[in-house]
Amino acid sequence: MDGVVLLVIFIFLLVIALSAFWIWMIVDCANNEPAQGNTQLMWIIIIISLHWFGALIYLLARRPTRIRELGR
Repeated sequence: MDGVVLLVIFIFLLVIALSAFWIWMIVDCANNEPAQGNTQLMWIIIIISLHWFGALIYLLARRPTRIRELGR
């Protein structure tokens, strides 16, 4: 019984952490992506539609490139 409670608590904390990460990536994209063209809109749609996976893709694929190119 104790193992089930710990598992439920772990899953709950994991969901909270992943949701915070998802929101952080949406805010980061909305504030720091250049508004020229459709890049910002495309990334926001990807992040929202793929949820945590989309946020991870943005973090690994686009964010380092944007920081290198724009410095922000």
